[in-house]
Amino acid sequence: MTAKHKQQSSLLALIAPLEDSEASPNRIALQRLLQLRAFVTVIGLLGLAILLPFSSIEVPPSAIIGLLIGVAASLVIGFWRLRSAVSLLPLELLGHLLADVVLLILLLTQTGGISNPLISYLLVLLAVSATILPRLMVLSFAAGSIAIYTFFLLIDLSSGQQMSMGAEGQAMTFQLHLVGMWVIFVVSAALITAFVTRMAEGIRAREINLAHAREEALRSEQLIAIGTLAAGTAHALGTPLSTMAVLLGELDSIATENLAAPEVKEDISVLRQQVTRCRNSLTQLTRYYHKDEGGGSSKSLIADFIEDIREYLINIHPTSNIRFELQDTDKKQLTSDPSIKHAVINIIENGIKAARTEVRVSAKILTSSAYGNRGQELIELIITDDGPGIPDEVMENLGEPFISLRNQGMGLGIYLANASIQRLGGTIEMSNVTGGARTRITLPIEPFPLTDSAVRGSTR
Repeated sequence: MTAKHKQQSSLLALIAPLEDSEASPNRIALQRLLQLRAFVTVIGLLGLAILLPFSSIEVPPSAIIGLLIGVAASLVIGFWRLRSAVSLLPLELLGHLLADVVLLILLLTQTGGISNPLISYLLVLLAVSATILPRLMVLSFAAGSIAIYTFFLLIDLSSGQQMSMGAEGQAMTFQLHLVGMWVIFVVSAALITAFVTRMAEGIRAREINLAHAREEALRSEQLIAIGTLAAGTAHALGTPLSTMAVLLGELDSIATENLAAPEVKEDISVLRQQVTRCRNSLTQLTRYYHKDEGGGSSKSLIADFIEDIREYLINIHPTSNIRFELQDTDKKQLTSDPSIKHAVINIIENGIKAARTEVRVSAKILTSSAYGNRGQELIELIITDDGPGIPDEVMENLGEPFISLRNQGMGLGIYLANASIQRLGGTIEMSNVTGGARTRITLPIEPFPLTDSAVRGSTR
């Protein structure tokens, strides 16, 4: 991850809500915070009850009652927030941590200040913040904790309370002891901020990678299921299509012998073409799933690759206005397989069906600047149409199976196209532009694996 991406992630984390579910990280963190607050309150009350009789410090009962009311109120608010359906923000977690700090400050002012060992609880709160908050918030919390400790240290040093402990030498020794405690606190806070924050970020990154891996595994299972279904369907359709081809041949002969109307012969010819198209598609599918027998990936000139697509579309859509523009693609070879060609054809056909007058297809060579693949040559295909564009509700789910751009169809085309292109390290980006829709496809001249390729939709 680049520094720019890390900075953007940190800034977004300040305002982005976490998952709105009972098991989301924010809700779990808030629940643990409330449990910790209740536990520390109980331990603090027990400590006061045991130690105050042996101490010279007098704590007003009103102060203890006020602190208990504050703790109870914060717990009630926290548990009410857990039951709310509204998404939790990192700022809310920071607010609960600050509430703990305020309660701790009020307690320390009544129970000895820096001489109260409970002041070290600031480090516990800092460690908690390092595990659940973004880096910027943790740094701010660490600076605030050091400032609070320094404030109590200065008050204690300037009050002259240390003089009551005995001679001046003993007072100086105690003063050095307090300063040493402050140094240890600052060093501990710095170490916690540096190492715990980094460890927490590593754990969160690993969880994100695991989530991506689960998504990829699920997508692979879906593709395997679709492939199995396609293979079974191809086998089942072979015999009916052969029968239809034979019958259409006989009908054509009968129509010729009986001098049938030209419209009838034309309809029969169209049917034969469609049946032939279906049989060719099944043949390509069978060849693709037998890669080891010579039907797998191969190299071809980009110009030939585009020309094959153009000829296919002209034959299938003779009345459509499709414009192809090639830039600097001569003598460049592309490694692909039939699924890539089918994916590009599918995207262009979507544009043909949506276009009012024309579809434009441009191709040119780019040099990738993506980290890890600098200098990698890519072919960029841009398909634009002058149709109504892609609806916003569909744009949000592009790349998912069974999301259709039209009322008819199962919506598998874009899903399969994305899977085929992503497998070779390519990307698909779909967006709405003025006067229609735009699809940008990139494919590496030499395939390389990408870990974060996906369909990305955006409106402009």
